[in-house]
Amino acid sequence: MRNKSVRSRCKTRITAAEKLIFGGELDAAKEAVKSSVSSLDKAAEAGVIHPNNVSRRKSRLMKKLNKASSAEKEKSE
Repeated sequence: MRNKSVRSRCKTRITAAEKLIFGGELDAAKEAVKSSVSSLDKAAEAGVIHPNNVSRRKSRLMKKLNKASSAEKEKSE
């Protein structure tokens, strides 16, 4: 029960970051990704989420952000 709020916070922040990424708001998305990575790291440190799970989630989130950023750069060129 104690860990549920931590897990929920992580999921909420990841979802918010993904919405910003797919919405094309990259500046706000970078801040949201930073916030979600921080919350994931704290959850791993507390033992709420397994460190490999945290690593995988961060990797997938960064991959989405980088893909959106590169697509934005190609559009502007």
